[in-house]
Amino acid sequence: MDHVIELDSAAAEITARLPAWSAAGLTPLPVTWRDGHAPWPQRLETDRALVADPDSVGIHVKGADGWAELQIVLYRGGWADLNALKDNEVIADCPSIATPAEFGRYLDSAVARFLEPRLPPTA
Repeated sequence: MDHVIELDSAAAEITARLPAWSAAGLTPLPVTWRDGHAPWPQRLETDRALVADPDSVGIHVKGADGWAELQIVLYRGGWADLNALKDNEVIADCPSIATPAEFGRYLDSAVARFLEPRLPPTA
C-alpha cells in the first residue's frame, strides 16, 4: 500500500478532539492502530508502540444518546472508511483523504453530522 498520508499526524488530529468530544457527552473509545507487517488476521492495537508499520488508524465514538455511533478508519493509502449508526440506519462512506488536516476536517464533519454534539470550534 502506498504511503500517501502520515498516520501519526492523523492520529494527532483525533487526539486533539478527544477532550471536546468527551465534554460534549460523547464517548470516544481508544484510538486503534493496525500493523501492515502483522500476520493475518491483523489485530487492532491501542498501544502505538506495538505497531512497527502502521497502515491504519481509527476511532470509534458513541453518541450521548446511546443510539448513535461512528467508526472512522484512515488508511495510509489515502482513504477512510466511515461507518455510522444513526436513527437505526447504517451509513457508510469511503472518502479520499490527502492530508492530516483534511482528515481533521472530515472528523469534525462526521461527528457533527452523525452525533450532533455541541462542540466549541477547533483551532
